[in-house]
Amino acid sequence: MNEKSRSKINSTDTASNRRQFLAGSAMAGTGIWLGGAQASMPMVHRSGSDVLKVALIGCGGRGTGAAHDAIHADSFTQITVLADLFPDRITSCLESLEKAFPDRVKVPEENRFSGLDAYKKVMESDVDVVLLCTTPHFRPQHMEAAVAAGKHIFCEKPVAVDVPGVHRVLAASREAKEKSLAVVSGLCWRYDSKVREVIQRIQDGAIGDIVAIQENYLTGTLWHRGRQPEWSEMEYQLQNWLYFTWLSGDHIAEQHIHSLDKALWLNNDEVPLKCTGMGGRQVRTEEKWGNVYDHFACCFEWENGVKAFTFTRQMAGCYNDVDDYILGSKGNAQILRGVINSPGETWRYRGRTPSMYVQEHEALYKSIREGNPINDGVYMSHSTLMAIMGREACYTGQEITRDALLADATVLGPSSYEFGDVDPGLIAMPGAPGKKVGT
Repeated sequence: MNEKSRSKINSTDTASNRRQFLAGSAMAGTGIWLGGAQASMPMVHRSGSDVLKVALIGCGGRGTGAAHDAIHADSFTQITVLADLFPDRITSCLESLEKAFPDRVKVPEENRFSGLDAYKKVMESDVDVVLLCTTPHFRPQHMEAAVAAGKHIFCEKPVAVDVPGVHRVLAASREAKEKSLAVVSGLCWRYDSKVREVIQRIQDGAIGDIVAIQENYLTGTLWHRGRQPEWSEMEYQLQNWLYFTWLSGDHIAEQHIHSLDKALWLNNDEVPLKCTGMGGRQVRTEEKWGNVYDHFACCFEWENGVKAFTFTRQMAGCYNDVDDYILGSKGNAQILRGVINSPGETWRYRGRTPSMYVQEHEALYKSIREGNPINDGVYMSHSTLMAIMGREACYTGQEITRDALLADATVLGPSSYEFGDVDPGLIAMPGAPGKKVGT
């Protein structure tokens, strides 16, 4: 986001934009959980076959995991197409899948696509479902292409790195609904049995009215793949995409969104009214860390006065905590612990805890087979907006309002893609212009 755009983002004269945006969001519908699919009792889906052919776009660790989940979730899914920016990722992913599921992975050489336009070739194939697991920057164009091609979608989080990207995803989600295409989000806690029950009890009044929320995602550091002399700047940034805001959205969007999504869920999936925050780069001081921060602290507020205080940090050797603390007028709860404290009673979740990663895929394939496709388009987009709102509050040092956020037209990243030079972007400096990476 350039400085001119940032200076405009806290204006409050864009109510008409908000009304138009939220009206469009409502049209996309809400997700309906259909977990517990009985894979041993398949139904014929709309193409007339029990088999659902699945393509994976983005063959890194998360994508490979999603492909494993797709096979575990339904006895009649087959992985038939793989695509990634880099051929070696396809090779490693295929080796993992074929070792685990030799009879369920059928990806001939002609169905392995690499390069910046690999996703287009996937859409020309005969697959029924696409798993969108690339770096977040590319999610909007992949969503649009998948819907245009009539594919059902599993969409990893976040759905975009900037507001225009979220608008594109919401529009694609509406079109998917019109075409009866399923859209399931990778915001996996929405499909976790324990989390669903705890949140349902809170929404049913177990702790009275929600007064405040604390969301923590305090964790350690992640990988860095270094730099190879044969890589262009674009290849280097793509290999280390976590550390460039235009590719990842920063870790408040790429990782902390799981926490923010639960706060959004407890507030009827409404984008907050406003946000203030602070953050910075305390340990990520070297050029290798691109232009992302290593910590964020935000205060979000909704119209009813409920506030969510959210904290995320990626630092080694520090205290870790990723739980959710909900304060109510008649009690409190910890969501991931599965504990609710109300007057005279402590309730604990005692039920089963099957893999939420498998359950989200079970829900996807069951909804396709039953002709009742899930559409998670609204909440996955609103959670992404909440993450962008928090990021911009911290990057600018300003209060960010919902109205101004929804009207922001800043697009992050280059205007075209090629394996050559690319600007890494500025390191944001709250209250002042940013500085170039490496200075």
